[in-house]
Amino acid sequence: MRNRTDLSHDSHTESSIYHDTWRLLKKYRDITWSLEMSVRQAQGNDRVEYVRIEDFLHTVYQTGVYSTDHDLWRHARNIERSYKMLRLIETAIELLRTKHKSGESLYWVLYFTFMTPQKLQNTEEIIEKLRPHVRDISIPTYYRKRQEAISVLSSILWGYTSRDCLDILDQLVPSQ
Repeated sequence: MRNRTDLSHDSHTESSIYHDTWRLLKKYRDITWSLEMSVRQAQGNDRVEYVRIEDFLHTVYQTGVYSTDHDLWRHARNIERSYKMLRLIETAIELLRTKHKSGESLYWVLYFTFMTPQKLQNTEEIIEKLRPHVRDISIPTYYRKRQEAISVLSSILWGYTSRDCLDILDQLVPSQ
């Protein structure tokens, strides 16, 4: 049986997780841009163009350049960490898209809100882009779907919170 302290703690935890995901998504474009610029900066010395970040990292690690250039090694490690973080986010979003019952529409909400290369100017522009992908989209529906998308993504990234588990348990075995 839950008491008031448990409920306030669970709500705070759920809120914190939601806001962590919100912050992460808000930084997605900046991280992507920064990562791209870091690779270009590191490539500047070699005048070699790498199409993919994986190719750049593979070349740095395979050539052993890090043994003579410790700055490049540190730079490559930072790029690798950022790249892995982006891949984790993208994998979680793809899981949301393919496995959740509303995954396709939630994906497009996340994409146009946080992931497009150029940030869209306002909610109306986001909704206009969503129209081919989400039926009957309106401003209230957009905000509701955005909140749902972030909550579902939070569950994928951070796992179910204790509140989620207790709510499921209450449905199965109602408390007296």
